[in-house]
Amino acid sequence: MKKAIFCILLAYGHVCALAQEARSWESIIHDMGIFDDEEQQAQEATWELLGELAEHKMNLNTAQREELQQLPFLSEQQVEEICEYLYLYGPMKSIGELAMIESLDFEQRKLLSFFVEVKGESEKAFPSILQIVKYGKHELMGNFHLPFYQREGDNGGYLGHPYKHSFRYSFQYGDHVKVALIGAQDAGEPFLSNKNKWGYDYYSLFLHLRKWGCVKSLVFGQYRLNIGMGLVMNNHFGLGKTTILTTLGQSTNQIHPHASRTESNYLQGIATTIQLSPHIDATAFVSLRPIDATLNADSSSVASIVKTGYHRTLAEMSKKHNTTEWLMGSNVNYRRKRFHWGLTGVWNKFDREIKPNTAQLYRMYYPSGQRFWNVSTDYGFSTKNLNFHGELATGDCHAWATINSLSWQPSSDISLMALQRFYSYKYYSLHSQSFSEGGSVQDESGIYFGLNWQPNRRFLMKLYADYAYFPWHKYQASNASHAWDYFLSATYQQGASNFSARYRLKMREKDNEDKTALAYKYEHRGRLSFAYDYHAWSFKTQADFSYTFHTNSSFGWMVNQTINYHYRQSSMSGSFAYFHTDDYNSRIYNYEKQTLYTFSFPMYYGQGIRYSLFFRQDISPKCMFIVKFGMTNYFDRNTIGTALQTIHHSSQADLDLQFRWKF
Repeated sequence: MKKAIFCILLAYGHVCALAQEARSWESIIHDMGIFDDEEQQAQEATWELLGELAEHKMNLNTAQREELQQLPFLSEQQVEEICEYLYLYGPMKSIGELAMIESLDFEQRKLLSFFVEVKGESEKAFPSILQIVKYGKHELMGNFHLPFYQREGDNGGYLGHPYKHSFRYSFQYGDHVKVALIGAQDAGEPFLSNKNKWGYDYYSLFLHLRKWGCVKSLVFGQYRLNIGMGLVMNNHFGLGKTTILTTLGQSTNQIHPHASRTESNYLQGIATTIQLSPHIDATAFVSLRPIDATLNADSSSVASIVKTGYHRTLAEMSKKHNTTEWLMGSNVNYRRKRFHWGLTGVWNKFDREIKPNTAQLYRMYYPSGQRFWNVSTDYGFSTKNLNFHGELATGDCHAWATINSLSWQPSSDISLMALQRFYSYKYYSLHSQSFSEGGSVQDESGIYFGLNWQPNRRFLMKLYADYAYFPWHKYQASNASHAWDYFLSATYQQGASNFSARYRLKMREKDNEDKTALAYKYEHRGRLSFAYDYHAWSFKTQADFSYTFHTNSSFGWMVNQTINYHYRQSSMSGSFAYFHTDDYNSRIYNYEKQTLYTFSFPMYYGQGIRYSLFFRQDISPKCMFIVKFGMTNYFDRNTIGTALQTIHHSSQADLDLQFRWKF
């Protein structure tokens, strides 16, 4: 009875809070800085996954540990505490009950409300085909991007029209079955012609089955994997420095269907995770897919694998699907209480030999050959206040890589983290992605220290310091080099007001102008922001600055004002920004509200203004459309872009349209 009364009070408080909360999850994620350090492809994949979860919320009462680990703002301890709470006290009555979990702060509980819901337990038995067909939900979505300008390539340089468009059809039955077909076309790519005789330049198709007896997950078609801490297999999540400070270095084993319009960095075939016993899971995967590659002069070997996904010109089209990759592998994972251990093996084969140009010394130890293999073991344990995770990997390169993280929470208001990594300059794995300063799991050793401090529910401070050493040559560093990275952020929440500030200093050795010695490149970046929510309105004012110095100095700044309004089934957003930077080196990135599942952190440099208008209307629970208009006016140039992307004008305007129909 006491729990029921408490849950009612919490639910009421949660509803009141939401009534004053007009900020979107995208804006909150941006303010947390989770995507600041990830690679572009990892950012897009994570963003699309969060967009999918926001539109199709998971039932918190039936969610498995692996599902909660998909959220990049939860640590493993927090995931464990949510699971333990559900085990001890049974299903939650409302989202407000999350306040009972002490390790979740206000911002995390607010974010969770966008991605999870509380419902009764779903059916445990896998549904029959008749049930799936009868009660499954269909969804059709279309996107169209219209540019109000003409690029140089539109005058005969590109093979297709200047419009970008895509569609997405999905069918879903609860959390058991999902089928999706995606077609996507970049601007300038041919449609129903050239090598695209079947219409779109890119298609993605998959069938995803979950909770089918001992089968925890099964995907036919295109998919992504992340295993352990990513030293051997990870083409999904990134481990940025701010992300890992938030998640405290948790490791995961997950299969994700590739429901993205991104035409790279995925696998194609079959992948499954089977529960062999209450403590042992086994994952197996097979992939066969064509990839894009730049060939050497002999036309029989590969100089580099191309991941842009662009096929706009004859040169780009000649690289399309000219090489084939076979991949197979497996993982066995043992988890008992708070201890886990896993073993992973991956084997790759290409129909052409990989032969990079090693005349440039920084490419000396790039992967070369036709067949590759890697093995790794990942491990970890956790207690109430202590978490340890790590992975050790090797392969046919006959070199080693390892990463280990340790986090400690001595009290509810503070958490400390240390991370060590060693990636031999001879180590490589073609599908690895993990924590690094150099952008790859190769040629790097380093140590990272981080701190989260929250003395009360209103104030949160984060800081980290990272040191990296590169024993071999790097791009623009013709000798062994070093890098330092420092970060500090503070957030204060007072009722409907949110104040935040951050500062980051990066120092990395690069060649001097004469390439006779190494000199530090200094990069300072800062941000101040104030956000206020008032019922259906929200306002945010943000100021950014950047200052870099290497062979010469560069300074830039930007101020941005955003206003959001939400009323019943309509939502509107407008933003205006002025930017002024000396050159590209002091460029500034800023989040901008965009259509569903679209990653939008545009870059600005030079001098000009940027403004955008966003409108979403839910005509009914089954029908929705979005209109987004954006324009950038430059004051310091008469042309925008280079080569075939050149626009002979000082302004650039775009219109995005999106519709969704559920049936």
